[in-house]
Amino acid sequence: MNKEEILKKAQGEGKGIDYADLEAQHQGAYRAYFVGVILIILIDFVEGFVFKRISYGATMAVFAMGFTAFLIKYLTLRKKHELFVAICYGCITLMWLVLWILQLCGVIA
Repeated sequence: MNKEEILKKAQGEGKGIDYADLEAQHQGAYRAYFVGVILIILIDFVEGFVFKRISYGATMAVFAMGFTAFLIKYLTLRKKHELFVAICYGCITLMWLVLWILQLCGVIA
């Protein structure tokens, strides 16, 4: 097999996918996730300091992002520990969702 045949075979395996672009998207999404989490936590601290309360909805969003990330990871890799972590994040998300709804209804401050 010469170089041209190897190159042609390698190009056919990728099916037109730009792996560098795909990797850049993954890195961007990964970093954006952490920036979002840090900003939401910062907003919670500011609201806690200024208003003497935090937004349970913002905290719920942090855990919902984690739930989504680990659920997709589980669906892709089918590893049981990813499912376990996704379930944990899901339960915590539900807890914060309930607290947020109670906060919106005025039951809790």
